[in-house]
Amino acid sequence: MAAQQRRFSPVIALLTMSSIWEAQLGAVLKDLGLTTRKYALLGHIYGMPGISFSELARRSQITVQTAHTAVRTLVDEGFVHDSTAHAGSASELRVTAKGDWALTEAEKRLRALDRELSKGAPELSQALRGLHEEPVEVHPAAGRRTA
Repeated sequence: MAAQQRRFSPVIALLTMSSIWEAQLGAVLKDLGLTTRKYALLGHIYGMPGISFSELARRSQITVQTAHTAVRTLVDEGFVHDSTAHAGSASELRVTAKGDWALTEAEKRLRALDRELSKGAPELSQALRGLHEEPVEVHPAAGRRTA
């Protein structure tokens, strides 16, 4: 009996592309001391100085405990300053000069990757425009809110 050919899955295609491009981004961030997660967290902190750990976790789709651990690493590496880092008080997270420099350099490198993707797959690049700002509804069984 011949193997049945599987139909095309846009979800699988998107996941494959995502994995490839996340690896590319990780490679260009590595010498800056950043990972894709650190870059994203740093961007959230930069965009909203004084952001709470709860809000940072929500925006990053991670737990508050994971956000605390990640921010501690960013603080230890000099990318972020927490002016009230003691138990029982709200944190005042701010990007340091080192963090600002790393973000600026990372954004240059990201723009180069964006140009590469747009040149190689212009239709895909155009189709993705705006989706991170207004995501497509996700099936409720996947455990996410629908928009």
